[in-house]
Amino acid sequence: MFCPKRYFVNNLPDYTGGDVTTDKGEIKRKTLEAVQTITQKWAKDGKNYDGGLYVGLAGAVYMLYRLSKMPEFAEERDRLLEHAMGYLKPALENANHTRARGRKVDIVAFLLGNAGIYAVAAALFHALGNMKESEKYISEFSQLAAILTPLNWYSRGGDEFLVGRSGYLAGVLWLRSELNHDVLGESAVNALLDAMVESGQNYASHKSRIPLMYQYYGTEYLGAAHGLTGILHMMLSFPTWLSSRPQAKELVQKSLDALLALQTSSGNFPCAMDELDGQRSPEEELVHWCHGAPGTVHLLAKAYMVYEDKRYLQACIKCGEITWHKGLLKKGPGICHGIAGSGYVFLTLYRLTGDALHLHRAMQFFKFLYTREFQQARTPDTPYSLYEGLAGTACFIADLMNPEQASFPFFSVF
Repeated sequence: MFCPKRYFVNNLPDYTGGDVTTDKGEIKRKTLEAVQTITQKWAKDGKNYDGGLYVGLAGAVYMLYRLSKMPEFAEERDRLLEHAMGYLKPALENANHTRARGRKVDIVAFLLGNAGIYAVAAALFHALGNMKESEKYISEFSQLAAILTPLNWYSRGGDEFLVGRSGYLAGVLWLRSELNHDVLGESAVNALLDAMVESGQNYASHKSRIPLMYQYYGTEYLGAAHGLTGILHMMLSFPTWLSSRPQAKELVQKSLDALLALQTSSGNFPCAMDELDGQRSPEEELVHWCHGAPGTVHLLAKAYMVYEDKRYLQACIKCGEITWHKGLLKKGPGICHGIAGSGYVFLTLYRLTGDALHLHRAMQFFKFLYTREFQQARTPDTPYSLYEGLAGTACFIADLMNPEQASFPFFSVF
């Protein structure tokens, strides 16, 4: 029997109708098991300092803080916050070393650098009632906008999600929601968004048929992590800016429609524009949050809410179908290119449509994480981290307790 390289064959039972039951007690136990594994095994030493929120210790801070806010973990709140502080201290030490080295891309990067560390520090100190420290790290975070605003601040690709403007803006949105006040003024936010539009137009005018296009290390990526999907998602996430820039709103939609035209018959999206002439075989295509339908679905859901065009909803459903068939990824349990990232596709679709089919599928992917078959999956390089490993998985599992409020970390649609 043919066995795909990238994913386990999905033999899970699909939805047949009726209510979908979620055992909150079991889900809570599994979440706390993941927390216990991380806190017992993820050492706070030098080899784990680097990697920001993406694969560094700051990702544990985010996960623990996120769980501490959920009513289901009220009894565990103090312990979760204590663990979070234990991981924050070495993360901040690493941020200080990074700043001393002076490489600006490492300082301003949200997922891979200091910006994300400062953001979770501000939120955690706020939760602990230490407003002085919280304000300190809000200030550290907000000051970074000045580095990101110049048009060509980073020649290798200053707009994408992991290190660029769009990731930083995701941090702005997250801090606004957590702290309930503006951490960056409207004029500064608008300047970043305007720079993203100008940057995309400038690049596209010479090299692309898509009105807004970007490169990262010379490649025109299309996915959520390094490419067009993550950038457009952030543009659609600032409605005041969007409504005040009708030309930009039109450019965003035209770029969105050009991206939509690239969706394959199976529902996936190519990783980059250079794949259009020689697409990967069906066995080799990437169906990940970082590259492919599981990341693009969140953008399409956001587009459906903004433009109220059913084409985007139909494309979302196609993303869900390919994720159901190819989303049991062998790379591990994480949210970037693992099973939890696939599971978030269904939670987003459930919130978007209210269709119990998607909640059922999310629950099936959760259950697969505990099967003997999944034990054959690859162990990620950073097995306890937020994006590759168990910390992100814990966020996904916990979100199953309240699927009506579920959201992919830092990539919220609703």
